[in-house]
Formats: sequence, structure tokens, C-alpha cells
Amino acid sequence: MSNSMTSSKPYMLRALYEWIVDNDCTPHIVVDAHREGVMVPQQYVNKNGEIVLNIAPGAVQHLSLENDACSFSARFSGVSHDIFVPSSALLGIYARENGRGMMFDAEVEPEPEPPKPAKPVPSPAKKPGLRLVK
Repeated sequence: MSNSMTSSKPYMLRALYEWIVDNDCTPHIVVDAHREGVMVPQQYVNKNGEIVLNIAPGAVQHLSLENDACSFSARFSGVSHDIFVPSSALLGIYARENGRGMMFDAEVEPEPEPPKPAKPVPSPAKKPGLRLVK
């Protein structure tokens, strides 16, 4: 059995989202908007490269909290935007009303696998020879 486990972040996000909504509060997520794959309206990103998004049921449509990403549609200044946030870009979730929630540990983006070296071409070797032994 492998000791490597998937990230707990998406599971914590789903649990905290449900907890915040069940307590009649407004869930907000904090996103690193400069991570690869993030789709958010850039004009709302702060100087630290982060954006805070309200993901309350009444604020978004088609909310999907999957293991690899969070996605939904939301309106910004009356304009609908499709939002896509890879799990690695999620920095935290909290209730707007009281700040209760969780900030997540920073995850290192997986390094692309280095290309495998080509197999060395064998150099022409001397052919084995037979000798007569008396």
C-alpha cells in the first residue's frame, strides 16, 4: 500500500462550505489568482495576487466542488463569469460574518516530470572471438 495520499484540501473545503452554510453564514474562498489554470476576472484581483469569492448558494450558479478544482458561474458588476479554481490555488475558506473557517497550507505545484534520457546507443564492440586452446 502506498503512503502517498491525495490532498485533503478539497475534502476540507466541502466540509467547511457545508458547515458555514448550515450555520446561515456566507462562505467566501480565498484564491491565488496567479496560479496556473485559474480563471477569474483579473480586474478584481488584489495587489497580492489574491481574490476573495463569495460562493454562497444565492451568489453562484452551478457550484461544483470537486477533488481537482472548484467551478461555478458568478456575476461581477452585473456581468456573468465562469470561474475555475484548481485545488492547488485555494488558499482558504471562511464565513464572512465572523471570519471562522480555515486557511490551507500552501501546496507546491507538481513539477513537470523531466524528460527521460534516451537509451544510450551501444557502441560497436569487438565481437567475441574463439581461440583454439591446446
